[in-house]
Amino acid sequence: MSLALVVTVLALCAVLFLYFLARGEAAKVNDLEDLGGRTEPVDIEAFRNLIDSEQDAYLRSQLAPGDFRRIQRLRAWAAIEYVERIARNAAVLLRLGEAARKSANPEVALAAQDIVNSALRVRIFALLALAKLYAQLALPGMGSSAADIFQRYEQLTYAASSLARLQWPANAGRVSSFL
Repeated sequence: MSLALVVTVLALCAVLFLYFLARGEAAKVNDLEDLGGRTEPVDIEAFRNLIDSEQDAYLRSQLAPGDFRRIQRLRAWAAIEYVERIARNAAVLLRLGEAARKSANPEVALAAQDIVNSALRVRIFALLALAKLYAQLALPGMGSSAADIFQRYEQLTYAASSLARLQWPANAGRVSSFL
């Protein structure tokens, strides 16, 4: 009986750990002004270039194996920085969505729920992408498979823009500059 209790407690701790890991540690964000300074812009096109398999194939064909591994490690470090930014931004947007879900306006509450759902998915995909990118540091020849993250991040930024248009129409255009 005590073994079952220990296993149950460990499983509960693991679930709580994963929940808090996916949720992030961002401070409270109640409105658009709180986004400034808490988020970092992400250059999606540059990130796409870093994880593009065609770029990898081109570099592999043009460089000596040692140079290719060195370049791939540098590219992996840059991609890690982008994914970490995406994860932090998703945590901040998660807080924004949580605050906006309490709105009396049902459209705003629905848009906020969309942000919460998208931000959680982005956080989870970012954590998986980071694991893959760190593995790529150890094995530079293996391809990067972090491509899903930027599509999900684009969906999240679109959801954030939609919420901003509903809640703060005059300043809604500023959201893209924060993300």
